[in-house]
Amino acid sequence: MNKPRCKLVGADGNIFNLMGIASRTLKDAGLEQQATEMRERIFKSDSYNKALQIIMEYVEVE
Repeated sequence: MNKPRCKLVGADGNIFNLMGIASRTLKDAGLEQQATEMRERIFKSDSYNKALQIIMEYVEVE
């Protein structure tokens, strides 16, 4: 999968904020199914670091 670029550096580090930014990036790139999958995986993750890793699987973080 070619990952869309997502500007997270400098954003509020709250995981829900970062998830929202990444989700919007995916939706804007026409990848709504991946956005849904990413959010579901994040909600099931057991740590902030794991949630960040999941985000980075879906978007190219800038």
